[in-house]
Amino acid sequence: MYLTQSLSRAVMVNPNGVATIFRDRVRTWSQCAERIRRLASGLTARGVGKGDRVAILALNSDRYFELMFAAPAIGAIIVPINTRLAPPEIDYILKDSGARMLLLDTTFAPMLSRLTELDAVQDVVFLDDGAVPDGLCPYESLLADDAPLPEVAGHDDVAGIFYTGGTTGRSKGVMLTHRNLVSNAIMVVTAFGYRPDSVYIHSGPMFHLADGASTYAVTMIAATHVFIPRFDPLDLLGEIQRTKVTNALLVPTMAAAVANHPDVGKYDTSTWRICAYGASPMPEAVLQKIKTVLPTVKFIHAYGMTEAAPLVTTSDMHKEPEGERFKSCGRVGLLVEVKVADANDVEVPRGTVGEVLVRGPNVMLGYWNQPEVTQAALRGGWYHSGDGAYMDDEGYLYIVDRLKDMIISGGENIYSAEVESAISTLPGVAEVAVIGIPDEKWGETVHAVVVPRAGHALTVDEVVAHCRTLIAGYKCPRSVEIREAPLPISGAGKVLKGPLREPFWSGREKRVA
Repeated sequence: MYLTQSLSRAVMVNPNGVATIFRDRVRTWSQCAERIRRLASGLTARGVGKGDRVAILALNSDRYFELMFAAPAIGAIIVPINTRLAPPEIDYILKDSGARMLLLDTTFAPMLSRLTELDAVQDVVFLDDGAVPDGLCPYESLLADDAPLPEVAGHDDVAGIFYTGGTTGRSKGVMLTHRNLVSNAIMVVTAFGYRPDSVYIHSGPMFHLADGASTYAVTMIAATHVFIPRFDPLDLLGEIQRTKVTNALLVPTMAAAVANHPDVGKYDTSTWRICAYGASPMPEAVLQKIKTVLPTVKFIHAYGMTEAAPLVTTSDMHKEPEGERFKSCGRVGLLVEVKVADANDVEVPRGTVGEVLVRGPNVMLGYWNQPEVTQAALRGGWYHSGDGAYMDDEGYLYIVDRLKDMIISGGENIYSAEVESAISTLPGVAEVAVIGIPDEKWGETVHAVVVPRAGHALTVDEVVAHCRTLIAGYKCPRSVEIREAPLPISGAGKVLKGPLREPFWSGREKRVA
């Protein structure tokens, strides 16, 4: 059970079928597999070996796809970097992962001069065509070698490290093995209705496993991948019409952008069969609107997390479109187990709120370089998600709260501690607390409550501007309250966020959007 098995099968069963489409570049499965083999050989020739980390900071493309197979094929570990991160956050990932190679495209090559933690990086590769920036290795030169490659990857070898926010302000690298990713792909094939004639469009960012799940699933059945560099509603609709897309995945903000675009009806979307959505809850009004403008599309709600590679549950929103069941995130996937448990990890009765625990071959090996955090997260053989939920008598799961201090805004996970850590370095800040507050468009947005030091005056603009120098823009507060009174604290000296959240969430049955 390793990733290149699906690639070999695709060549065997559909050698002349279209594998990848990126603008005017179209390649068959035979051509695609040949390029991946050459790339793997080229990585080896550049000194990349088993266990070495290969980082990529780029927009979506067929070359991104090739790397997602080539690096694991030689036992190396892919490290996809969130393209929305600030340079200090990228520096941290490069240093923490010890990346030996970094691949960049035109969009991010200028960022090199702002990165300071490149000590371990021995090679920087330019992913695009055109003039190659000084000091960078051209991507296509890696494909010059044609040496045969031994299969060196094992089932339980780490295939990728996927960084997610940290509850303590330190980003965590989720280690996913070949077995994890293949197991997830098997579940995704069945849950998302992939078929050999499917055409999937990578409209969400490929660094994110919400999209990455289909990277391996679509390959597993030798179907077709279409790539757009980044989400744009008209680019998406245009490619659906041009390439006859059948499947897509949208986060709710992307779905809203498509549903509300005035030109959506001008495009032929008749081939589009299935749209999965996830990463954050879908507002009922948005789902009803997009179902109206795209009446032939079947919508599937997916719930998961990076630590589960990522699929946990799915729900068919054509079968369960309204009423109480609409609030559910579905039932458990094919290979995974879920239970809702109390503080002692004992399963609670149906209808009772507890923590979502997950177990299965898709669940991570652990967190890179964080054995104590890994032990806590995987205690008793179950991954502890930090999501508060209940399950009904028919096995439908309902998320009602987050036990971990996390905000989901526009499909991105934001840990309060990361934002608090950034704000706390601003001179004049005495105390800070960050919470998520409800928002019609984004689901939740980041709200900061800041107490200045005595004799210091702070402004909202100062706080936000300071954050933007340290963390990604989507993590920065959308609203800031400057208050003189100290933050409420418990007897143990911990900030009580409940009273801070109450004015915003009062009257709602859930404490998450």
